[in-house]
Amino acid sequence: MHWKKLSSEYISNHIYFTARKDVCEMPNGQIVDPYFVVELPETVCAMAVTEANEIILVKQYRHPIEETTIELPGGFVDEGESAETAVARELREETGYQFSNFQYLGRVAANPGVLNNFTVLYLATGGKKVSAQHLDVGEEIDIQLYSIEKVRDMLLKNEFKQALHVACLFYGLNKV
Repeated sequence: MHWKKLSSEYISNHIYFTARKDVCEMPNGQIVDPYFVVELPETVCAMAVTEANEIILVKQYRHPIEETTIELPGGFVDEGESAETAVARELREETGYQFSNFQYLGRVAANPGVLNNFTVLYLATGGKKVSAQHLDVGEEIDIQLYSIEKVRDMLLKNEFKQALHVACLFYGLNKV
């Protein structure tokens, strides 16, 4: 079922939005022209649990869907950085919390029909507030703490919009 890539042309080349137009040949000889692919860096997110057994959620505005959402902390993996290092960094930057344990929960693709990246999911435990937030330009994040039971209820009521975070919560809640 593997397609052969005959050609590839970049139509946008930005660190967070690289898009290309491929021409591919299917195993049956059919040519697929064009096939558009958006390239993104690997991302991470974590169901982050504090020492007090509360889950840290972040509330922020998401311009592409023009809504304020409640999500898990996370972000992009920097070049040369491991996923575990990235999730620890993102948690500290976005929340000011440091965690004593990270458990790998899985690796999922958001939309493999268009996007080429994966998101690595973690359960972070033993969280302790150690600093203020260190947000990127354009980030405005409100930290919210919830009981495990409340987050489970929110998940079952479809209150989380970010599908990758739903997957992380599903796996994380099954571990705790």
